[in-house]
Amino acid sequence: MNGILCVNKPQDFTSFDVVAKLRGILRERRLGHGGTLDPMATGVLPVFVGTATKACDIMPDNTKSYRAGFRLGESTTTQDITGEVLTRSDMAVGSEALRAAIPEFIGDIMQLPPMYSAVQVNGQRLYDLARKGVEVEREPRPITVYGIELVSYDEGSREGVLDISCGKGTYIRTIINDIGERLGCGGVMTSLVRTSSGGFTLADCFTFEQIQQARDEDRLAELILPIERVFTKLPRLRLNEVQTRMYRNGVKLDLARVRDIKAGVTDYAVYGSDGAFIGTALADFENGILRVAKNLG
Repeated sequence: MNGILCVNKPQDFTSFDVVAKLRGILRERRLGHGGTLDPMATGVLPVFVGTATKACDIMPDNTKSYRAGFRLGESTTTQDITGEVLTRSDMAVGSEALRAAIPEFIGDIMQLPPMYSAVQVNGQRLYDLARKGVEVEREPRPITVYGIELVSYDEGSREGVLDISCGKGTYIRTIINDIGERLGCGGVMTSLVRTSSGGFTLADCFTFEQIQQARDEDRLAELILPIERVFTKLPRLRLNEVQTRMYRNGVKLDLARVRDIKAGVTDYAVYGSDGAFIGTALADFENGILRVAKNLG
C-alpha cells in the first residue's frame, strides 16, 4: 500500500498523534505527514504511506490555505485561546482600521516564530522551553503570505474570520497576534481549519471513522491517492527502457538524449517506459545531464 491518504485532522490531535493512530488502523509502519498542524487545528493533513514517505520533503507545492477565527483585544502566551492571558484591552477597532492593517502582512515578510512552536533553537524545541517558562531569543524567518481576506468581523465582539493563503513555515496565530499588535490592542486565534495543503483540499480528506470502516470492508485502496498527484504541476519526462533502468540505478542521463526537456526548466516528474512514476529529476544544463532528485521506487 503506497500513496497519499488525506486525513481531516480532528481537534486536540497533534500531527504525530494522527500518524500513530493510522499506524494502528492501516497496520503500516512507514507513514509520514505533509505539514504540522497545531492540536487545536482541524482540516487537511496529507499522510504519506509506504514508499510515498520518501516524497514528504520534496513536495513541489507547499501552498496552504486556512480559515482562522480571531478575537482582538487580547494576547496570550500561545497566541491562541489555549494560552495564558498576557494582556487585555478595551480599545475599539473598526472594520476599516482592521482592513487597513491587513495588507502589511501580505507578501514576502519576516515572521518571529512563537515560543510555543516546533522550531528548534540550539537543538531544543521552543515549545519544550516554553513549557518550562523559559523564553529565548529567536530570529525572524522569511515567509510568504499570498493573500489574507477578511471574511467577517463584528465590531462589538471584535471577533471575526480570516481566509489566509501562505507558504511553508507560516504561523497563522502569529499573523493574528502581529495584526493585533499593529492595531495596538492584541489579537488571538480562536479557531483554525486548514482548507488546503499541497494541492489537496477538504474534499480529498477522510475521518478516522471513515478510514477504519474502509479497512474493515477491505476498501482502503479506494482512499489512497497515487503519489504522482503531488507532482502534477511538474512537467513530465517519459524515459525509454534503457534510460529507465539506468535512472532507477541513480545513473545521470545525457540531457540531449532525453525527450521533452524544456529550455530553462530544471524540475521534472519522471516516468518509466512502463508509465510508472519513478520520482523527480533536476536538469543540469551547464553539464548537460539529468540528475536524480528523489527516486521513490
